[in-house]
Amino acid sequence: MGLNKISKQDLDDFKSYIIAEKNFSEHTAKAYCSDILSYIVWLDENSCEEVDFSKIRDYLHFIQKFNYKKTTIARKIASLRTFYKYLYRERKIETNPAMNLNNPKKPKSLPKFLTPDEVEQILNNIKIETPSGYRNRAILELLWATGMRVSELAGLNFGDLDLEQNEIRVFGKGAKERIILVTDRAKIFLERYIESARDLIPKGFPVPDRSENSPVFINNTGYRLQTKTIRNVINDVVEKINLPKHVTPHVFRHSFATHLIENGADLRVVQELLGHASISNTQIYTHISTQHLKDVYNETHPRA
Repeated sequence: MGLNKISKQDLDDFKSYIIAEKNFSEHTAKAYCSDILSYIVWLDENSCEEVDFSKIRDYLHFIQKFNYKKTTIARKIASLRTFYKYLYRERKIETNPAMNLNNPKKPKSLPKFLTPDEVEQILNNIKIETPSGYRNRAILELLWATGMRVSELAGLNFGDLDLEQNEIRVFGKGAKERIILVTDRAKIFLERYIESARDLIPKGFPVPDRSENSPVFINNTGYRLQTKTIRNVINDVVEKINLPKHVTPHVFRHSFATHLIENGADLRVVQELLGHASISNTQIYTHISTQHLKDVYNETHPRA
């Protein structure tokens, strides 16, 4: 099987577009490009600019035999739609053959979240005796206190901090800017990390300054900390304490939102803090709260 040169160039350009202009996360951009690469490999020598709807439908029939999850199929369809929308925008095609693609219905599942006690258990088991350990504690304190995405946290620069006002500016999906609030406890850990631990983290490498565009969180070579490192920190702690849950940075975000709703926070306020474009994305946390009430009821009521 071959790889059409036009399709390959279109994929390269598409990758630059979703990273630079659409501000896709590294994880999402990698997944979308992998999906499109598989598609153009399937097309063989045929150019992706010369297909019609029936050809794309044939491809979707082809991948059914791999028994992908519905969520994976939905992402592959989203990748195709985004790819062809880009080609149409760039006037490389006259009509968009993927415009009428429909997603399979996703199975409804509530986001996983941690109880406050579980969060404290994780935080208290992070070793803070080393500079990098103290950095890790500050990071997880921030995730828990703010509900920010891990990509937003890793992307923080000093110019984004306004700790006198307990505020941090973040840039979410689509480079949308918002202000999030920081608890006094998380602010203390962050300030101590900046003043005492940050400069000690690089081992034999230059320490980046604290100018407006310098990264807040750095690794042992002095460069911006990557999201993968943060995921590994959480995995290590969860494994050490034998917590029977799969915990990711996004679980901290779900936990933040869930506990706000449970304690009476207005849904619109939670939407603003999370940076959700639509209130429907935030409403799922009301379902989590209701389910939590049912669980407590069933576990404690003598006639339940």
